[in-house]
Amino acid sequence: MEEIVDSPSTWVAEHIRNYVRTGGAEGSRLFDNDVLLITTRGRITGRLRRTPVMYGCDGDQYIVVASYRGMPMHPCWYLNLVANPEVILQVGPQVFAAKARIVTEDERGPRWTMMASRFPTFVTYQEQTTRRFPVISLEPAIVRRTG
Repeated sequence: MEEIVDSPSTWVAEHIRNYVRTGGAEGSRLFDNDVLLITTRGRITGRLRRTPVMYGCDGDQYIVVASYRGMPMHPCWYLNLVANPEVILQVGPQVFAAKARIVTEDERGPRWTMMASRFPTFVTYQEQTTRRFPVISLEPAIVRRTG
């Protein structure tokens, strides 16, 4: 199995380890919000990179926001999924393939509102930068059975 690289931040790496070790029993909630783990392929290194991200749901899609705490640049996980939208998600105990896509302008408004209502700090972060936060839909891969 290919090695997955977790965050160099000590507390984030510990959060990820706890999430994986407990099948999401620990770490799937943070600041009273739902958290998933997204594994992207590094656009420069080609290595798998795993990051915890707060999410909401819209039907069978997982919605995330690339806020990066209001920093002026996009987070690496977002840049990685733009380069390669095939990702792996862990939501609680479930691990599955998904495809990332930036939501359309028509979809963005209601999804941004949903995410900002779940985590109002997103609004504060957005006010700290001129960078418009991307809103991403993570769509689980559909397994087709034959025969």
